[in-house]
Amino acid sequence: MRDMLIIGIAGGSGSGKSTITELLKNKFGEDVTVINHDNYYKAQHDKPFEERIKTNYDAPDAFETDLLAEHLELLRQGFSIDCPIYDYSIHDRTDRVRRVSPSSVVIIDGILVLADPRLRSLMDVKIFVDTDADVRILRRIRRDVNERGRTLDSVINQYVSTVKPMHEMYVEPSKKYADVIIPQGGHNLVAMEMIENRVRTHLQ
Repeated sequence: MRDMLIIGIAGGSGSGKSTITELLKNKFGEDVTVINHDNYYKAQHDKPFEERIKTNYDAPDAFETDLLAEHLELLRQGFSIDCPIYDYSIHDRTDRVRRVSPSSVVIIDGILVLADPRLRSLMDVKIFVDTDADVRILRRIRRDVNERGRTLDSVINQYVSTVKPMHEMYVEPSKKYADVIIPQGGHNLVAMEMIENRVRTHLQ
């Protein structure tokens, strides 16, 4: 198998990371494997639901990032991994896993993937999606209410108490590690063409 290209895509919640990831996945199909950092949220089986909803999910210590780094290293060595599966509705990791086999391109998608030195050292391309805060909060409200069963009040409270301060403390500063900063996310056609060409060159 040819060398693996690992792409990290970071940016604030609602910035458009998933849109870029989906565009690349749709463009290159089975040559691309996507791993979401969210699936590596730490298991909280021992906590009642009322406690789990109070967790700060935007801080680095909410994630089992060492496990993700180990999994990336295993994939690069040619081994398959069992990726955890997180359930937003119960605020906990499930008992199920997703078997992931090595592929030519692996995309790591998450708000904090550029904030971790070990993850950055494994990436060949580091991307930061830079989107206005007003756009991000509106997208987050629409997503969390429509797709994750949250109430409007809970989304706003979480944004004010943890999402915004953690973005300013951890996510925004990680932009300095990016090789490419993309304003407007997947709507930036020039940037998307550049990234697609990088992937295409690798595959050829």
